[in-house]
Amino acid sequence: MLAKLLNQIDSKHPFTTVSAHCDIPCKIYDPITAQLAVLTMIRMVDLLNELPTANEMSAAQLAQFNRLLGEKELHGKKVKAEIQVIWGDYIKQPQLDAFPELHSLTHNIMLAASKSKQHIDRAATMELLTLVNRFAEIFWLSKGVEVYSANCPYPPAELVIYPKLAS
Repeated sequence: MLAKLLNQIDSKHPFTTVSAHCDIPCKIYDPITAQLAVLTMIRMVDLLNELPTANEMSAAQLAQFNRLLGEKELHGKKVKAEIQVIWGDYIKQPQLDAFPELHSLTHNIMLAASKSKQHIDRAATMELLTLVNRFAEIFWLSKGVEVYSANCPYPPAELVIYPKLAS
């Protein structure tokens, strides 16, 4: 009943939509979400490049093209959002003192994510992965956690920075 009433009010006088990370702060940050988003973008580019040229596509292939492109865009936004949250909420002066490249690295990630969204270009998405991996490396090192690199165990099987977590 309350939901129905709120929906009626909202239809006549729309509520302002808000969105935010928790801002408590929860102290739960992990760059893996951004890394997975970049890997998804790379995979979408690979799948897009496997499709025939536009004038040779069937209706089903055109639909697939649109779905792949939409996912690439969505994950590009996710990269930016995840990095922004860590940079804005976790990174403080001690991290900036230890890793002076953080401001320029974060800015370059934003630019590279935009470029990767604008084009179907594997090289651009690989550059984005390199930047996000460096960000992940700095993040874990700033917490005193060693890192290692390994190829992810699924397509696109690219090199990813992981934390060495003790069991």
